Amino acid sequence: MSPRIVLASANQGKLREMMAICRPLGVEVVSAAELGFVDEVAETGESFAANARLKAAAVSQALHLPALADDSGLVVAALGGAPGVHSARYAGAHGDDAANCAKLMAAMAGLPPEKRGAAFVCVMVCRRPDGAEIVAEGRLEGRIALAPAGQNGFGYDPVFELPARGCTVAQLAAEEKNAISHRGQALRGLAARLSDFLR
Repeated sequence: MSPRIVLASANQGKLREMMAICRPLGVEVVSAAELGFVDEVAETGESFAANARLKAAAVSQALHLPALADDSGLVVAALGGAPGVHSARYAGAHGDDAANCAKLMAAMAGLPPEKRGAAFVCVMVCRRPDGAEIVAEGRLEGRIALAPAGQNGFGYDPVFELPARGCTVAQLAAEEKNAISHRGQALRGLAARLSDFLR
């Protein structure tokens, strides 16, 4: 029987991505909701790692299975690292992508390209019921665009520019994004150690 891991997220996109990466490892990935865990875990941590740990611990303890959780967001140098752990609710309401992007663009108004450096950061934690855990981080460097562009992706993708590619993340196809994204990097970093960790 394949080892089973629970994804501490309701995000279907993350679930699909994890299943694809874990399938060759012989690991079965299920969502916490499928197993009846629908509680909202309060993200009270001061860092991406702390929030990912809170979510992984809550789900692992409740379901007595290894759990995988991530926390991710946008870090902008000119804003002292903001929006950071508050990325999803930067403009107030959780997950209002348009409002978050508009607030960010207003905060960056007038800054030249060389002062618009930013990074997408993702920290992923896999935790066993015995408390053991493995952690991986992914980071995608870029800058805040002068204007939004592109229809793909979500969150800050339309305003996150990749200078080397001459486009925003929202102008990449899904496969291109997954190959370079902060979340993809973290997932691959964990996946390399997952089989041994779950044994």
